[in-house]
Amino acid sequence: MSRKIFVNLPVKDLDRSVDFFTKTGFEFNPQFTDENASCMVVSAENFVMLLVEPFFQSFSKKDITDTAQSSEVIVALSADSREEVDELVDRALANGAATHGDPQDQGPMYGRSFRDLDGHIWEVMWMDPAALEG
Repeated sequence: MSRKIFVNLPVKDLDRSVDFFTKTGFEFNPQFTDENASCMVVSAENFVMLLVEPFFQSFSKKDITDTAQSSEVIVALSADSREEVDELVDRALANGAATHGDPQDQGPMYGRSFRDLDGHIWEVMWMDPAALEG
């Protein structure tokens, strides 16, 4: 059985976050969605659980990171092309995300980053498969 990953992120307004990520191009699994959480499908093996802050807090005794002041994690996603990097990040920006840093163009690697509505950092990267081979 292949291993799956579920990244859990706290959000202030679940409906607003689901709307943002839907407009950015992601789908949600209704089987794992209620008033406290929603399961965003990244791929067949990767998911992001958006949890309202009080529900998220029930899983940890630590404070929720203030994303305006600190970074706790950068969620990195692969893309199939440079164009897909730009399309996904541009959709996120058009729907309220903020740019995070400058685009990274290192020839066989290209990436851009954004901060979502709750300040979580998302990095979208493309790597040239030919460069990986040799």
